[in-house]
Amino acid sequence: MNTVFKALADPTRRRILELLREGPRSSGEIAEAFPTSWPTISRHLAVLRDAGLILASREGQHIRYELDTSVVQDLVQHLLGWVGKGGGRRVP
Repeated sequence: MNTVFKALADPTRRRILELLREGPRSSGEIAEAFPTSWPTISRHLAVLRDAGLILASREGQHIRYELDTSVVQDLVQHLLGWVGKGGGRRVP
């Protein structure tokens, strides 16, 4: 789970996940949405893939990325577990 939280710590990676929430995209389509270089986006995609947040599949010469919803569901369950245990303090 630490790998997931590290991946989510970066705003660019969170934006990539938002894009993929709309549906699968090619690496080129993802890169076009950012002002940074392709190698930078490629590194972000690798971090997300290594964290299990996205899936990659090759389609000819292109790689298509999509959200791995099972990992996202696991993350939500993990977070809900914290809330359910009464770990958070309430501010009066």
